[in-house]
Amino acid sequence: MNRRVVITGIGAITPFGNGALKLWQAVREGKSGISLIERVDVSNLPVKVAGEIKNFDPNEFIDKKDAKRMDKFSQYALAAAQLAIEHAHLDFKKINREKVGIIVGSGVGGIETIENQYQVLSERGAGRISPFFVPMMISNIASSLIAIKYGIKGFTECVVTACASSTNAIGDAYKIIQQNKADIMIAGGSEAPITKLSLAGFCANKTLSKNDDPDTASKPFDLERSGFVMGEGSGILVLEEMEHAISRGASIIAEVVGYGCTNDAYHITGVAEGGEGAARCMKLALEDASIKAEEIGYINAHGTSTVVNDKNETSAMKSVFGEYAYQLPISSTKSMTGHLLGASGSIESIIMACALKEKFLPPTINYSKPDPECDLYYIPNQGISADITYAMSNSFGFGGHNATLILKSIK
Repeated sequence: MNRRVVITGIGAITPFGNGALKLWQAVREGKSGISLIERVDVSNLPVKVAGEIKNFDPNEFIDKKDAKRMDKFSQYALAAAQLAIEHAHLDFKKINREKVGIIVGSGVGGIETIENQYQVLSERGAGRISPFFVPMMISNIASSLIAIKYGIKGFTECVVTACASSTNAIGDAYKIIQQNKADIMIAGGSEAPITKLSLAGFCANKTLSKNDDPDTASKPFDLERSGFVMGEGSGILVLEEMEHAISRGASIIAEVVGYGCTNDAYHITGVAEGGEGAARCMKLALEDASIKAEEIGYINAHGTSTVVNDKNETSAMKSVFGEYAYQLPISSTKSMTGHLLGASGSIESIIMACALKEKFLPPTINYSKPDPECDLYYIPNQGISADITYAMSNSFGFGGHNATLILKSIK
Protein backbone atom coordinates (compact mmCIF):
# COMPACT_ATOMS: atom_id res chain seq x y z
CA MET A 1 0.00 0.00 0.00
CA ASN A 2 1.35 3.43 -0.98
CA ARG A 3 2.15 5.84 1.81
CA ARG A 4 0.19 9.10 2.05
CA VAL A 5 2.02 12.34 1.39
CA VAL A 6 1.15 15.73 2.85
CA ILE A 7 2.41 19.31 2.64
CA THR A 8 3.67 20.64 5.96
CA GLY A 9 5.62 23.74 4.93
CA ILE A 10 5.56 26.36 2.18
CA GLY A 11 8.03 29.11 1.34
CA ALA A 12 8.07 31.65 -1.48
CA ILE A 13 10.13 34.51 -2.85
CA THR A 14 8.03 36.47 -5.36
CA PRO A 15 7.43 40.01 -6.63
CA PHE A 16 4.99 40.34 -3.70
CA GLY A 17 7.79 39.94 -1.17
CA ASN A 18 9.27 37.23 1.04
CA GLY A 19 6.96 34.47 2.21
CA ALA A 20 4.07 32.34 1.03
CA LEU A 21 1.59 34.40 3.05
CA LYS A 22 2.40 37.56 1.09
CA LEU A 23 1.99 35.63 -2.16
CA TRP A 24 -1.35 34.18 -1.07
CA GLN A 25 -2.75 37.45 0.27
CA ALA A 26 -1.90 39.23 -2.99
CA VAL A 27 -3.43 36.68 -5.36
CA ARG A 28 -6.46 36.26 -3.09
CA GLU A 29 -7.09 39.99 -3.44
CA GLY A 30 -6.42 39.99 -7.18
CA LYS A 31 -3.33 42.20 -6.94
CA SER A 32 -0.71 42.27 -9.65
CA GLY A 33 3.02 41.83 -9.04
CA ILE A 34 3.87 42.91 -12.59
CA SER A 35 5.76 46.18 -13.04
CA LEU A 36 8.11 48.04 -15.35
CA ILE A 37 11.52 46.35 -15.54
CA GLU A 38 14.12 48.30 -13.55
CA ARG A 39 17.09 45.95 -13.13
CA VAL A 40 17.78 45.42 -16.83
CA ASP A 41 18.23 47.97 -19.61
CA VAL A 42 15.34 47.17 -21.95
CA SER A 43 15.48 50.39 -23.96
CA ASN A 44 16.24 48.49 -27.16
CA LEU A 45 13.90 45.56 -26.45
CA PRO A 46 10.19 45.40 -27.30
CA VAL A 47 9.31 44.12 -23.81
CA LYS A 48 9.16 46.53 -20.88
CA VAL A 49 7.36 44.71 -18.06
CA ALA A 50 7.91 41.65 -15.87
CA GLY A 51 7.10 40.14 -12.52
CA GLU A 52 10.36 41.55 -11.17
CA ILE A 53 11.46 41.19 -7.54
CA LYS A 54 12.44 44.67 -6.38
CA ASN A 55 13.87 44.61 -2.86
CA PHE A 56 15.24 41.14 -2.21
CA ASP A 57 18.23 41.15 0.14
CA PRO A 58 20.00 37.77 0.01
CA ASN A 59 21.92 38.62 3.18
CA GLU A 60 18.73 38.14 5.19
CA PHE A 61 19.12 34.43 4.41
CA ILE A 62 22.69 33.82 3.24
CA ASP A 63 26.15 34.81 4.43
CA LYS A 64 27.33 37.83 2.43
CA LYS A 65 30.45 36.09 1.09
CA ASP A 66 28.49 33.00 0.07
CA ALA A 67 25.75 35.05 -1.59
CA LYS A 68 28.29 36.66 -3.92
CA ARG A 69 29.17 33.17 -5.17
CA MET A 70 25.57 32.34 -6.10
CA ASP A 71 23.38 33.21 -9.04
CA LYS A 72 20.07 34.87 -8.12
CA PHE A 73 18.13 31.68 -8.81
CA SER A 74 20.13 29.89 -6.09
CA GLN A 75 19.68 32.80 -3.69
CA TYR A 76 15.92 32.69 -4.23
CA ALA A 77 15.86 28.90 -3.76
CA LEU A 78 17.83 28.98 -0.51
CA ALA A 79 15.63 31.75 0.87
CA ALA A 80 12.38 30.00 -0.08
CA ALA A 81 13.69 26.70 1.34
CA GLN A 82 14.54 28.36 4.64
CA LEU A 83 11.05 29.86 4.84
CA ALA A 84 9.42 26.50 4.02
CA ILE A 85 11.56 24.60 6.54
CA GLU A 86 10.79 27.16 9.24
CA HIS A 87 7.09 27.00 8.37
CA ALA A 88 7.18 23.21 8.72
CA HIS A 89 9.03 23.50 12.06
CA LEU A 90 11.60 20.94 10.95
CA ASP A 91 14.36 20.23 13.44
CA PHE A 92 17.03 18.31 11.56
CA LYS A 93 18.73 17.38 14.83
CA LYS A 94 15.74 15.12 15.51
CA ILE A 95 15.32 13.77 11.97
CA ASN A 96 17.28 11.12 10.08
CA ARG A 97 18.75 13.32 7.35
CA GLU A 98 19.44 10.28 5.17
CA LYS A 99 15.65 9.96 4.85
CA VAL A 100 15.27 13.57 3.73
CA GLY A 101 15.70 14.54 0.06
CA ILE A 102 15.59 17.56 -2.20
CA ILE A 103 14.35 18.20 -5.75
CA VAL A 104 14.51 21.78 -6.98
CA GLY A 105 13.76 22.35 -10.65
CA SER A 106 14.85 25.25 -12.85
CA GLY A 107 14.25 25.87 -16.52
CA VAL A 108 17.23 28.13 -17.24
CA GLY A 109 19.34 27.98 -14.06
CA GLY A 110 22.09 30.58 -13.74
CA ILE A 111 21.47 32.47 -16.95
CA GLU A 112 22.46 35.82 -15.42
CA THR A 113 25.82 34.32 -14.45
CA ILE A 114 26.33 32.98 -17.99
CA GLU A 115 25.51 36.39 -19.46
CA ASN A 116 27.78 38.27 -17.06
CA GLN A 117 30.72 35.89 -17.43
CA TYR A 118 30.50 35.95 -21.23
CA GLN A 119 30.80 39.72 -21.01
CA VAL A 120 33.91 39.29 -18.83
CA LEU A 121 35.36 36.86 -21.39
CA SER A 122 34.68 39.27 -24.27
CA GLU A 123 36.01 42.38 -22.55
CA ARG A 124 38.77 41.12 -20.24
CA GLY A 125 39.79 37.68 -21.50
CA ALA A 126 39.61 34.08 -20.32
CA GLY A 127 41.98 34.68 -17.41
CA ARG A 128 39.39 36.85 -15.67
CA ILE A 129 36.56 34.30 -15.65
CA SER A 130 35.39 33.57 -12.09
CA PRO A 131 36.41 30.20 -10.64
CA PHE A 132 32.83 30.06 -9.34
CA PHE A 133 31.33 30.46 -12.82
CA VAL A 134 30.48 26.79 -13.35
CA PRO A 135 28.99 26.05 -9.90
CA MET A 136 27.05 29.32 -10.08
CA MET A 137 25.37 28.58 -13.41
CA ILE A 138 24.56 24.86 -13.25
CA SER A 139 20.89 24.20 -12.54
CA ASN A 140 21.44 21.46 -9.95
CA ILE A 141 23.38 23.75 -7.62
CA ALA A 142 20.25 25.06 -5.88
CA SER A 143 19.39 21.58 -4.58
CA SER A 144 23.01 21.03 -3.57
CA LEU A 145 23.25 24.32 -1.69
CA ILE A 146 20.13 23.47 0.33
CA ALA A 147 21.59 20.03 1.07
CA ILE A 148 24.88 21.54 2.23
CA LYS A 149 23.19 24.15 4.43
CA TYR A 150 21.01 21.62 6.28
CA GLY A 151 23.12 18.47 6.03
CA ILE A 152 20.47 16.68 3.98
CA LYS A 153 21.88 13.41 2.61
CA GLY A 154 18.96 11.60 0.96
CA PHE A 155 17.58 11.50 -2.60
CA THR A 156 18.65 14.80 -4.18
CA GLU A 157 18.42 15.92 -7.79
CA CYS A 158 17.35 18.68 -10.18
CA VAL A 159 14.52 18.45 -12.71
CA VAL A 160 14.85 20.47 -15.92
CA THR A 161 11.68 20.23 -18.00
CA ALA A 162 11.31 23.87 -19.00
CA CYS A 163 8.14 25.42 -17.55
CA ALA A 164 7.03 22.07 -16.10
CA SER A 165 10.22 21.73 -14.00
CA SER A 166 8.91 22.47 -10.51
CA THR A 167 5.63 20.62 -11.00
CA ASN A 168 7.66 17.58 -12.02
CA ALA A 169 9.92 18.18 -9.01
CA ILE A 170 6.96 18.12 -6.62
CA GLY A 171 5.37 15.14 -8.37
CA ASP A 172 8.60 13.15 -8.34
CA ALA A 173 9.14 14.01 -4.66
CA TYR A 174 5.62 12.80 -3.89
CA LYS A 175 6.38 9.47 -5.56
CA ILE A 176 9.70 9.08 -3.73
CA ILE A 177 7.95 9.42 -0.36
CA GLN A 178 5.10 7.22 -1.49
CA GLN A 179 7.57 4.48 -2.38
CA ASN A 180 9.35 4.73 1.01
CA LYS A 181 12.58 6.15 -0.40
CA ALA A 182 12.30 9.20 1.86
CA ASP A 183 10.19 10.48 4.75
CA ILE A 184 10.55 14.16 3.87
CA MET A 185 11.26 15.90 0.56
CA ILE A 186 12.09 19.57 0.02
CA ALA A 187 10.65 20.22 -3.44
CA GLY A 188 9.88 23.08 -5.80
CA GLY A 189 11.58 25.38 -8.25
CA SER A 190 13.54 28.58 -8.67
CA GLU A 191 14.11 30.94 -11.55
CA ALA A 192 15.86 34.27 -12.17
CA PRO A 193 15.42 34.75 -15.91
CA ILE A 194 14.96 38.53 -16.10
CA THR A 195 18.17 39.27 -17.99
CA LYS A 196 18.73 40.98 -21.32
CA LEU A 197 19.75 37.77 -23.07
CA SER A 198 16.78 35.81 -21.73
CA LEU A 199 14.28 38.56 -22.56
CA ALA A 200 15.74 38.93 -26.05
CA GLY A 201 15.53 35.19 -26.62
CA PHE A 202 11.89 34.95 -25.65
CA CYS A 203 11.13 38.04 -27.72
CA ALA A 204 12.80 36.34 -30.69
CA ASN A 205 10.47 33.34 -30.46
CA LYS A 206 7.52 35.73 -30.13
CA THR A 207 6.13 34.40 -26.85
CA LEU A 208 6.41 37.55 -24.68
CA SER A 209 3.74 40.21 -24.40
CA LYS A 210 4.78 43.53 -25.95
CA ASN A 211 2.12 45.38 -23.97
CA ASP A 212 4.07 47.89 -21.87
CA ASP A 213 1.24 48.54 -19.42
CA PRO A 214 1.99 46.48 -16.28
CA ASP A 215 -1.67 46.48 -15.29
CA THR A 216 -2.92 44.80 -18.47
CA ALA A 217 0.06 42.97 -20.01
CA SER A 218 -0.83 39.50 -18.69
CA LYS A 219 -4.32 38.56 -19.87
CA PRO A 220 -4.76 34.77 -19.78
CA PHE A 221 -7.70 33.42 -21.80
CA ASP A 222 -8.69 36.95 -22.87
CA LEU A 223 -9.29 37.68 -26.56
CA GLU A 224 -6.71 40.50 -26.48
CA ARG A 225 -3.88 38.48 -24.91
CA SER A 226 -0.61 38.82 -26.78
CA GLY A 227 1.94 36.72 -24.92
CA PHE A 228 3.22 35.89 -21.47
CA VAL A 229 4.88 38.22 -18.98
CA MET A 230 8.11 36.88 -17.52
CA GLY A 231 8.36 36.49 -13.74
CA GLU A 232 11.03 35.43 -11.27
CA GLY A 233 11.30 33.89 -7.83
CA SER A 234 11.08 30.59 -6.03
CA GLY A 235 8.50 28.34 -4.45
CA ILE A 236 9.54 25.51 -2.11
CA LEU A 237 7.28 22.99 -0.37
CA VAL A 238 7.99 20.52 2.42
CA LEU A 239 6.40 17.19 1.53
CA GLU A 240 6.17 14.58 4.26
CA GLU A 241 4.85 11.09 4.85
CA MET A 242 1.59 11.58 6.73
CA GLU A 243 2.33 9.42 9.79
CA HIS A 244 5.77 11.01 10.09
CA ALA A 245 4.15 14.45 10.06
CA ILE A 246 1.51 13.46 12.61
CA SER A 247 4.08 11.87 14.92
CA ARG A 248 6.02 15.12 15.24
CA GLY A 249 2.89 17.26 15.60
CA ALA A 250 3.22 19.04 12.27
CA SER A 251 0.43 21.19 10.87
CA ILE A 252 -0.83 19.74 7.59
CA ILE A 253 -1.77 22.18 4.82
CA ALA A 254 -2.99 19.75 2.14
CA GLU A 255 -2.43 16.23 0.83
CA VAL A 256 -0.77 15.35 -2.49
CA VAL A 257 -2.88 12.64 -4.11
CA GLY A 258 -2.30 12.67 -7.87
CA TYR A 259 0.47 13.20 -10.41
CA GLY A 260 0.58 12.93 -14.18
CA CYS A 261 3.53 13.34 -16.54
CA THR A 262 3.47 13.07 -20.35
CA ASN A 263 5.09 14.41 -23.50
CA ASP A 264 3.44 15.69 -26.67
CA ALA A 265 6.19 14.22 -28.91
CA TYR A 266 5.16 16.92 -31.35
CA HIS A 267 7.34 20.07 -31.53
CA ILE A 268 10.20 21.80 -29.71
CA THR A 269 8.06 24.80 -28.72
CA GLY A 270 4.58 24.13 -30.12
CA VAL A 271 1.63 22.41 -28.47
CA ALA A 272 -0.02 19.26 -29.82
CA GLU A 273 -3.31 20.14 -31.50
CA GLY A 274 -6.18 20.25 -29.08
CA GLY A 275 -3.83 19.85 -26.13
CA GLU A 276 -3.77 16.07 -26.59
CA GLY A 277 -0.68 15.57 -24.42
CA ALA A 278 -2.01 17.86 -21.70
CA ALA A 279 -5.31 15.96 -21.67
CA ARG A 280 -3.52 12.63 -21.23
CA CYS A 281 -1.50 14.16 -18.40
CA MET A 282 -4.62 15.32 -16.53
CA LYS A 283 -6.22 11.90 -17.00
CA LEU A 284 -3.15 10.18 -15.57
CA ALA A 285 -3.26 12.44 -12.52
CA LEU A 286 -6.95 11.61 -11.99
CA GLU A 287 -6.18 7.90 -12.28
CA ASP A 288 -3.30 8.25 -9.83
CA ALA A 289 -5.61 10.00 -7.36
CA SER A 290 -8.33 7.35 -7.93
CA ILE A 291 -11.01 10.01 -8.34
CA LYS A 292 -13.52 10.98 -11.02
CA ALA A 293 -13.10 14.12 -13.10
CA GLU A 294 -16.24 15.62 -11.55
CA GLU A 295 -14.59 15.55 -8.10
CA ILE A 296 -12.10 18.27 -9.08
CA GLY A 297 -13.37 21.55 -7.63
CA TYR A 298 -10.78 23.94 -9.07
CA ILE A 299 -8.00 24.07 -11.66
CA ASN A 300 -5.03 26.39 -11.44
CA ALA A 301 -4.36 26.47 -15.16
CA HIS A 302 -1.02 26.81 -16.89
CA GLY A 303 -2.73 29.80 -18.50
CA THR A 304 0.29 31.63 -19.90
CA SER A 305 -1.60 34.35 -21.81
CA THR A 306 -0.28 33.13 -25.16
CA VAL A 307 -2.79 32.52 -27.92
CA VAL A 308 -1.64 28.94 -28.54
CA ASN A 309 -1.39 27.73 -24.93
CA ASP A 310 -4.69 29.11 -23.66
CA LYS A 311 -6.67 27.78 -26.60
CA ASN A 312 -5.16 24.30 -26.43
CA GLU A 313 -5.31 24.05 -22.64
CA THR A 314 -9.00 24.96 -22.85
CA SER A 315 -9.51 22.21 -25.44
CA ALA A 316 -7.63 19.75 -23.21
CA MET A 317 -9.81 20.57 -20.21
CA LYS A 318 -12.95 20.07 -22.30
CA SER A 319 -11.59 16.72 -23.47
CA VAL A 320 -10.99 15.56 -19.91
CA PHE A 321 -13.99 17.05 -18.14
CA GLY A 322 -16.65 17.05 -20.86
CA GLU A 323 -19.73 19.13 -20.06
CA TYR A 324 -18.56 19.50 -16.46
CA ALA A 325 -15.73 21.70 -17.78
CA TYR A 326 -18.22 24.55 -18.19
CA GLN A 327 -19.08 24.47 -14.47
CA LEU A 328 -15.54 24.00 -13.20
CA PRO A 329 -13.83 27.06 -11.65
CA ILE A 330 -10.50 27.72 -13.39
CA SER A 331 -8.01 30.52 -12.96
CA SER A 332 -4.59 31.55 -14.15
CA THR A 333 -2.67 33.22 -11.35
CA LYS A 334 0.02 34.08 -13.92
CA SER A 335 -2.20 37.08 -14.58
CA MET A 336 -0.81 38.36 -11.25
CA THR A 337 2.61 36.74 -10.81
CA GLY A 338 3.75 36.59 -14.40
CA HIS A 339 5.23 33.36 -15.72
CA LEU A 340 8.09 32.13 -13.53
CA LEU A 341 9.12 29.53 -16.13
CA GLY A 342 10.49 26.50 -14.24
CA ALA A 343 9.37 27.89 -10.88
CA SER A 344 5.78 28.60 -11.95
CA GLY A 345 4.39 25.19 -10.94
CA SER A 346 5.73 25.38 -7.40
CA ILE A 347 4.33 28.87 -6.87
CA GLU A 348 0.98 27.69 -8.23
CA SER A 349 1.05 24.57 -6.05
CA ILE A 350 1.48 26.82 -3.02
CA ILE A 351 -1.46 28.93 -4.19
CA MET A 352 -3.53 25.79 -4.76
CA ALA A 353 -2.75 24.45 -1.28
CA CYS A 354 -3.72 27.79 0.28
CA ALA A 355 -6.93 27.86 -1.78
CA LEU A 356 -7.93 24.46 -0.39
CA LYS A 357 -7.06 25.42 3.17
CA GLU A 358 -8.68 28.86 3.06
CA LYS A 359 -11.70 27.75 0.99
CA PHE A 360 -11.14 30.55 -1.49
CA LEU A 361 -10.32 30.38 -5.21
CA PRO A 362 -8.18 33.20 -6.67
CA PRO A 363 -9.18 35.02 -9.85
CA THR A 364 -7.84 35.52 -13.34
CA ILE A 365 -7.35 39.28 -13.43
CA ASN A 366 -7.32 41.49 -16.56
CA TYR A 367 -10.12 39.40 -18.06
CA SER A 368 -12.38 41.69 -20.09
CA LYS A 369 -13.03 40.31 -23.59
CA PRO A 370 -14.01 36.63 -23.82
CA ASP A 371 -12.35 34.58 -26.55
CA PRO A 372 -14.85 32.29 -28.35
CA GLU A 373 -12.16 29.57 -28.32
CA CYS A 374 -11.62 30.00 -24.57
CA ASP A 375 -15.17 29.75 -23.29
CA LEU A 376 -14.86 28.19 -19.83
CA TYR A 377 -15.29 29.79 -16.39
CA TYR A 378 -11.97 31.44 -15.61
CA ILE A 379 -13.04 33.16 -12.33
CA PRO A 380 -12.82 36.62 -13.90
CA ASN A 381 -11.25 39.46 -11.90
CA GLN A 382 -12.52 38.58 -8.42
CA GLY A 383 -11.94 35.40 -6.44
CA ILE A 384 -14.73 33.30 -5.00
CA SER A 385 -15.37 31.37 -1.78
CA ALA A 386 -15.57 27.62 -2.33
CA ASP A 387 -15.32 24.67 0.05
CA ILE A 388 -13.82 22.05 -2.25
CA THR A 389 -12.03 18.75 -1.71
CA TYR A 390 -9.76 18.38 -4.75
CA ALA A 391 -7.81 20.90 -6.84
CA MET A 392 -5.62 20.43 -9.92
CA SER A 393 -2.66 22.38 -11.27
CA ASN A 394 -1.22 22.15 -14.79
CA SER A 395 2.25 23.03 -16.09
CA PHE A 396 3.44 22.65 -19.68
CA GLY A 397 6.92 23.28 -21.07
CA PHE A 398 8.89 23.64 -24.29
CA GLY A 399 9.83 20.26 -25.67
CA GLY A 400 6.27 18.98 -25.11
CA HIS A 401 6.59 18.41 -21.35
CA ASN A 402 3.32 18.19 -19.42
CA ALA A 403 2.88 17.83 -15.66
CA THR A 404 -0.25 17.81 -13.52
CA LEU A 405 -0.70 17.68 -9.74
CA ILE A 406 -3.82 17.04 -7.67
CA LEU A 407 -4.08 18.15 -4.05
CA LYS A 408 -6.73 17.22 -1.50
CA SER A 409 -7.99 19.37 1.34
CA ILE A 410 -7.55 18.30 4.94
CA LYS A 411 -11.00 18.38 6.53
